[in-house]
Amino acid sequence: MLGRQKFPIQTKHRKLYEKTLADHGIEARRFDFLQDDGYAETLMGKLGFGAMEVMDFSDYEGATILHDLNKKPCESLENQFDLIFDGGTVEHVFNVPMALEGLFRMLKPGGRLISANGLNGWYGHGMYQFNPELVWTFWKRACNCNVLDCRAIPTEPDDAFGHVAFEDPATSGLRLRLKNQIGPGRTYLYYEIEKTTESHLPDFALQSDYETRWNGATNAGMTRLNAQTQAIPSQDAGAQATTIARS
Repeated sequence: MLGRQKFPIQTKHRKLYEKTLADHGIEARRFDFLQDDGYAETLMGKLGFGAMEVMDFSDYEGATILHDLNKKPCESLENQFDLIFDGGTVEHVFNVPMALEGLFRMLKPGGRLISANGLNGWYGHGMYQFNPELVWTFWKRACNCNVLDCRAIPTEPDDAFGHVAFEDPATSGLRLRLKNQIGPGRTYLYYEIEKTTESHLPDFALQSDYETRWNGATNAGMTRLNAQTQAIPSQDAGAQATTIARS
């Protein structure tokens, strides 16, 4: 997990804990997941994730892996983790592209990233709030990862706004229309992605609606759509097409 996550039980939602456990066939009570210091290792372990390691900038909360997400991770951390849980860390990192690239590098093929960072209402909390476009543009189209889930989740379960599943804007070529769907309260952008053996780091990432508009236009550069429609040299010349991706 990025940063040492806490698990405080909110009394006003106490009945929802028990209901959620029952809905997922888990025979336990909310108190069974608590630990004396208030952190979440017991919760994650009992939910089946196994022993969780903690990565942080410093060891002030007991992190065992020290790393600055503004920088590329060392080789010993690459392809090491089955699961990375980001419960609100990347929003505090200035160099977001490098942080996302680092998460990609640290995941094993077949590994999953679960992220919950601010979408709306977190004014002054971190350096950034995020849009679902980032998930689909970077993780799916640029990195060729599987997006398993992408949605808005409000911090208050009974919030009338915010329970929205986000589709890939590239399917329509238009930006998502979210007016009156996301409220002013604190809302997470929650998503899960899976890295596969076919995933790769990109040379570029372009927002979906612009990529659609720019395709074939002068000075559009080598967009992904252009790259897919470039003329392939004839087999007689012994040439082979190549993909635009880092090895």
